[in-house]
Amino acid sequence: MENKGNAVNSINVPKGIAWIVFSSFGFACMSMCVRAAGDVPFMQKALFRNLIALIISSTSLIAAGVKDKSVFVVPRPAIKYLVLRCALGCLGIFGNFYAIGCMNISDASMLNKMSPFFTILASFLILGERPTWVSILSLVTAFTGSLFIIKPTFFFTDPSQSFPALVGFIGGFGAGFAFACIRKMRGYNVNSKMIITAFSLFSCLLCIPNLILHYYPMTTAQTLWLIGAGISAACGQFGITNAYFNAPSNKVSVYEYSNVVFAAILGFIAFGQIPDWFSVIGYVLIIGTAIVVFLVNAREEKKNSEAEKTSGSR
Repeated sequence: MENKGNAVNSINVPKGIAWIVFSSFGFACMSMCVRAAGDVPFMQKALFRNLIALIISSTSLIAAGVKDKSVFVVPRPAIKYLVLRCALGCLGIFGNFYAIGCMNISDASMLNKMSPFFTILASFLILGERPTWVSILSLVTAFTGSLFIIKPTFFFTDPSQSFPALVGFIGGFGAGFAFACIRKMRGYNVNSKMIITAFSLFSCLLCIPNLILHYYPMTTAQTLWLIGAGISAACGQFGITNAYFNAPSNKVSVYEYSNVVFAAILGFIAFGQIPDWFSVIGYVLIIGTAIVVFLVNAREEKKNSEAEKTSGSR
């Protein structure tokens, strides 16, 4: 998410961590509600999630636009990245929701958390950022971890499990590239509220034809579960926005992986789901890689900061 405004805000890392853990719990609750909704088509589930986000984000955008019309402006060079963000973001959500409906929610959450590693690849292709040896190694290791969750060797013997995992993996790919598009739009000063509203509107419009052609009649319980999914997702979005408002991403991003822990706990309590050992190995590889990258980046930042102080004192 983008930081709001151009003002320099004081850094509060503990507060940022608290917000991102809150966000992770919100997204884990969303996964539980989506799974609890049962056999409702995944695109119909996604419509509920995005419709609530659209109501919240558009209201916020209009309120901001009353004071400053520039929030509605999208420079011409940024339009293609906004469209890409919308399309790839939809791929991310649809892939995640499909996986949630067919496999352990902790597995689906972990495959979705592959997105930061795909952002490394996307940043090279879209932003021209040359990857470091650490980022390349982390991408390879995280990909290896994802294979333990997807279990491709069983793809043809049990496609009912492997295919949803592959779709979830593709969803993580879409989300990673979508984040890189958001970063690209920062350079064009596109307002974050505008980005969120455009994405929410695009995804809702994409879901409507499927809703018309393949509407699945829902029970009251299913409707309430999907409303809960939308509210939980809004809480997750609110939490992650406040997290990055209070602290830089390199200080708090690793705590996003608490989402997988929450998802595993909720999956066990609500559905009796227990990840197998292959999945656990995948979790360890992916989360371990994220922690190593986090520590390496922190060390590099400290080194650069000390170098700047030394050069400034001369």
